[in-house]
Amino acid sequence: MIDISHIMSLYGEDRITPAKKVAMALAELITTRYPKDTLDILVFGNDASQILLKDLPYLEVGPYHTNTVAGLELAMDLLRRKKNTNKQIFMITDGKPSCLKLPDGTYYKNSVGLDEMIVEKCYNMARQAKKLHIPITTFMIAQDPYLQKFIRTFTEANRGKAFFTGLKGLGEMIFEDYEKNRKKRLE
Repeated sequence: MIDISHIMSLYGEDRITPAKKVAMALAELITTRYPKDTLDILVFGNDASQILLKDLPYLEVGPYHTNTVAGLELAMDLLRRKKNTNKQIFMITDGKPSCLKLPDGTYYKNSVGLDEMIVEKCYNMARQAKKLHIPITTFMIAQDPYLQKFIRTFTEANRGKAFFTGLKGLGEMIFEDYEKNRKKRLE
């Protein structure tokens, strides 16, 4: 899951290019070293959608908010259809959910702080993924303490993992975590 909200290129910091590079490198690792594994790439802004690997280099951020719930819903739907027993979600984000799609099709958006309604929906999705035995590993590429607190609580709800990183070192962290999970499954 790659966050394509406008914040991924805000304040003069390009966060989307490293995210794309890491996703492309992870795809290369999986297809060459673990050809039986599958990789689905999805992006999330106001909505979430699956993209093809060949489209990844051309990915751009949009004038979007961050609908983390939509991304998690799509990821879990994709994983439910897989026959693989070991499933996991890697999420690259700045850590700030700011949007929900309401049942009537409209969007509820709030970019100011952490909105309690949006945050609670994220926690519910984390708990739902836990029930489905789908760990979520979050790679947070922002340093805000209140966002890190949100990601810690989100991670605790899922019993997943969180890595708080800058743009440098993101790839190494993702590869290391992927390899650890592979080794754990093989034992």
